[in-house]
Amino acid sequence: MPSPRPVSLTARALGVALLLSGVPAVTATAATSGPAAAPTVTAAEVMPHLQALQQIADRNGGNRAHGTRGYAESVAYVKQALDRAGFRTQLHRFWHDGKVGDNLIADWPGGDPNHVLLVGAHLDSVPMGPGINDNGSGSAAVLTTALQVAKAKSKPERHLRFAWWGAEELGMVGSADYVKNLPPTGRKAIDLYLNLDQAGSRNVQQYLVVKDPKNGGSAAFQAFENWFGARGLATFDIPLDSSDNQPFGDAGIPSSGFSSGVSDCLHSACDNLANVDPATQEISTNALIGVVWQFAAKTPATTTPVTSRS
Repeated sequence: MPSPRPVSLTARALGVALLLSGVPAVTATAATSGPAAAPTVTAAEVMPHLQALQQIADRNGGNRAHGTRGYAESVAYVKQALDRAGFRTQLHRFWHDGKVGDNLIADWPGGDPNHVLLVGAHLDSVPMGPGINDNGSGSAAVLTTALQVAKAKSKPERHLRFAWWGAEELGMVGSADYVKNLPPTGRKAIDLYLNLDQAGSRNVQQYLVVKDPKNGGSAAFQAFENWFGARGLATFDIPLDSSDNQPFGDAGIPSSGFSSGVSDCLHSACDNLANVDPATQEISTNALIGVVWQFAAKTPATTTPVTSRS
């Protein structure tokens, strides 16, 4: 998450030794078509990814920041898990502040290439700490969601694409570079972008859901509201410029997503594994999985609006 802007806290809130034991190799084989209920995961399926990111930071100066070996190893860890699961992965390289960075893009085979559901999170930390909640937690949730797509041998109507952004802590550099370099047809093909930032905050009071009425992201916003509300979890809506959604919103791409809130350890050395609540991480990951499954269909299933506000 980039450094806070001068706005209110609520508005802003938001070789490599690869530890892939427990990540099954899944191939993109055929599966029966048609809608299926979204799977659910436990914290035990998500937390190993955060443990891996913590260990990467530990052996690389305590951080995973842009242009460092810690960031390069973080990308390699996620990429190998996706490659083993049957995704088509690419590194989109860019330069910023005299250092090389990478966005990792992973496409699941199949689905309509003219109707893309893109799900992303920033993978980099700040130099001051390992960035396990900000934003290893969001990155781990997106990775777990992608691996559930592979495990289910999903055949979605929309094409599913997952992304992990670099240099976002320096001002949403990676995501902006990706959007800037999309050809007009590629930009038009993205029906919806979903972002997850800080998915495992401790002492959550409410989930901060990105609202994008201008570009047509209201249906996704409502889907997240419904998911949390149906479980009695309070929400609060925040604007597009609160996180990595901004470059997509500026390009007219419908967008939503959420955060579990700002941690006391934001951008600090204490943003380590102990700064993540496994229960919150589990909730956030399942919320993302649920909404991804819903919008993988070109016409998402409707749900009765259920919201809970504080």
